Amino acid sequence: MAGARAAIRYAKAVLSLASDRKTAEVVNADMKLIVSTLAQSKDLSDTLQSPVMGTSVKKAVLLEVFKNADKTTLSLIDTLATNNRIAIIGDVASKYTKLFDESKGIQVATVTTAIALTDALKQQVLAKAKELTGNDIEVKSIVDESILGGFILRIGDIQYNASIANQFSKLKKEFTLN
Repeated sequence: MAGARAAIRYAKAVLSLASDRKTAEVVNADMKLIVSTLAQSKDLSDTLQSPVMGTSVKKAVLLEVFKNADKTTLSLIDTLATNNRIAIIGDVASKYTKLFDESKGIQVATVTTAIALTDALKQQVLAKAKELTGNDIEVKSIVDESILGGFILRIGDIQYNASIANQFSKLKKEFTLN
């Protein structure tokens, strides 16, 4: 819990600094890269979480992996290392992108489907979500074969579940009540 609160504080500070420097867009791209790199590389994630590895080693690894990042992002890595908080960099990056999107009036719509969305379908979801919310929408697609078919659309606190698994569940409840 303390790590989550700290991540939000660091993310707010970095967003403020990046906005002042007019590099918020570039730093947002760096933060998305950090999140995706940590998600794809279990070794890097494990290294950052390891209590055995020293902070200087972790910092050196991050500076090498993200050597082309903006100076604000590199400054964040340095600050986290100085404060022995380097392990929360993924959380900070994730919170930053969320705060950045909120500051730009962009909402994230998460669409869960049994198979990957085609570009045409993604555009239809984007248009419908924008129509419903009135905001700019960024579509994040998740593939989950357990829903069998259909989709689950989540925008903020609103969820629309049109999955086959959900319909089966409703039928099962209906039959057991009768």
